[in-house]
Amino acid sequence: MTFSEVQNAIFENKICVLIPTYNNEKTLRRVIDGVLEYTDSIIVINDGSTDSTLNILTEYSQITIINLPENKGKGNGLKTGFRKAKELGYHYAITIDSDGQHYPDDIPVFVKALLDEKQEVLLIGNRNMSQDGIPKKSSFGNRFSNFWFWFETGIKLEDTQSGYRLYPLHKIPKKYFTPKFEFEIEIIVRTAWRHIPVKNVPIKVLYDPAERVSHFRPFKDFTRISILNTILVTITLLYIIPRNFVNNFKKKSFRKFIQEDVLESDGSNRIKAFSIALGVFIGFSPFWGFHTLLVISLSVLFKLNKVLAFVASNVSLPPFIPFIIAAALYLGAPFVHGESNILSQELNFELVKNNLLQYVIGSAILATTMSVISGVATFLFLNKVSPENN
Repeated sequence: MTFSEVQNAIFENKICVLIPTYNNEKTLRRVIDGVLEYTDSIIVINDGSTDSTLNILTEYSQITIINLPENKGKGNGLKTGFRKAKELGYHYAITIDSDGQHYPDDIPVFVKALLDEKQEVLLIGNRNMSQDGIPKKSSFGNRFSNFWFWFETGIKLEDTQSGYRLYPLHKIPKKYFTPKFEFEIEIIVRTAWRHIPVKNVPIKVLYDPAERVSHFRPFKDFTRISILNTILVTITLLYIIPRNFVNNFKKKSFRKFIQEDVLESDGSNRIKAFSIALGVFIGFSPFWGFHTLLVISLSVLFKLNKVLAFVASNVSLPPFIPFIIAAALYLGAPFVHGESNILSQELNFELVKNNLLQYVIGSAILATTMSVISGVATFLFLNKVSPENN
């Protein structure tokens, strides 16, 4: 894209540039001047700076400046900027850090990627984390973040921590729960949960220890990020994956579901059979309330098919629970000298509580037996209809 094409695209697509800043007096002027070469649709959020930032900003009457009275964190600054951008009628916001690590001349990269996508998309700058001068702790933190983002969304990215991004303002969540550095994780995960594509675009990066001022507090902020990821993973396992599965299942006929999600899903026939077997085992096990968490976690651990395992675990749907409990009590009776004539008694919680060991042993027998049967039957079925996957 030519220089004028970039400027026109920024204007026509209602793109602004957000610059959150806190005590970056050494680099702030350079960043603003660089962005001004492409657009004056700039919103600077001064997050309670105590250096000469306020004086520097008085030099720029052509841009929008928000001065917050006290420092409340980058996440709070970005949220403030997003609200202001939408009030001013912008549809997209490119965020660029004010510490000098980002190059304003990469703005055309985001603009071109947005135009090429022809859809609402959240773009994250992909820094070359293997280049000389990149702190090892930054490289490790990025890999760590990439893994959890993939686990929580199923999207594989090479860089999830870069602050150089393009946000679709009307597609990101309206409310957030984190105020500091972890905000940038929360927003991309929750936007992905809204079925908005999240993608990387290549950018340059500069780490200059003489100029760059980082406000990242390794212990405190890493702890906050870890707590956030724990919450996001829990929501993923207990709500997002089941929600997505149910929605996808509703959109397909049973025949199409079998064809696309079973026969043509990733993995060999053996992997698919093991996935079904795992789901059935968990479904018949007495871990009520934790079936989804267990089946998805174990599927990830053993690299099995999460969808198939989740589907199979639903053998314990409410209508089947009384039959499963009765079968478990019956099978466990011979091992503890318990009551085997279950059908003659009222099946309730008291019966299970009074025969807990009998129930646990019987559940283990039932789960193992049904798991083996279902796994073998699935493998034979898939081997017959789709032998090429062996």
